[in-house]
Amino acid sequence: MNKNKIAMKTARTSIIINALLIIFKFFAGFVANSAAMVSDAIHSLTDLLGTCVAIVGIKLGARDPDSDHPYGHERFESVATLVLAGIFFVVGGIMGWSGLSTILSGEIAEIPLPGVLALVAAIVSLVVKEGLFWYVRAAALKIDSPVLLADAWHSRIDAITSIGAFVGILGARLGAPIMDAVAAVFISLMILHTAFKTAAGALGTMTDRSADGDTVEQMRTLVLKQDSVLDIDDLRTRVFGNRIYVDVEIIVDADKTLAEAHAISHAVHDAIETAFPKVKHCMVHVSPNE
Repeated sequence: MNKNKIAMKTARTSIIINALLIIFKFFAGFVANSAAMVSDAIHSLTDLLGTCVAIVGIKLGARDPDSDHPYGHERFESVATLVLAGIFFVVGGIMGWSGLSTILSGEIAEIPLPGVLALVAAIVSLVVKEGLFWYVRAAALKIDSPVLLADAWHSRIDAITSIGAFVGILGARLGAPIMDAVAAVFISLMILHTAFKTAAGALGTMTDRSADGDTVEQMRTLVLKQDSVLDIDDLRTRVFGNRIYVDVEIIVDADKTLAEAHAISHAVHDAIETAFPKVKHCMVHVSPNE
């Protein structure tokens, strides 16, 4: 099964599970009078929206290069990830403000006591979202999809927020009604934290950030092992979506013929692209030693 099929299958499963969970959590939140559970349901709704955005990003990123995008479309996944982060920022901000307004209003005592159903919903959400995290994460790592990985981590954050919702609802039922509103604010902060991390990762892949130091050093070692390569004058990498572009300038004996120099550069090119599957293209420039 290729990358696109794995991503679509994973995304569809995530959408179905999230949709069912959202309906249950909204129902439990309103019936049981729990602001924390309603906030948790909204968080799950952003998870569902995120999966939809992920599908769009993956589909666009999988398109073949064309005249307008000769280097491919991988960065569309990064664009989709930024959109996802934007959704998180907006939702987290609105939820946080709502929770704080409730706390600062001084009307906590008038808030209805959350029902038992809200506690049950929090437990169900925790179990389901943690399982979904591991499922989506495994698929994301298998196909090396940053947007799908971001979606997986949102499921993990959703599981954590369900713990917060459970604590808040339980605290309210035990005689501290403010805890339900505090839990809602906690959930909003978790969403904002996720938004920041998601945006930072996406921006890194859109601003020609270099590959990590270990990868670059491994490339350098590999190039120097190739026959007739005397030294490396320059080695640069840049991350493009979930792929890597490599530019390397090697030093060879000035007495080599053009055909020999070309063969050496071709060997370096093939070695890099074979040893590092994430490398989409390697450009090799040959310079003579002095």
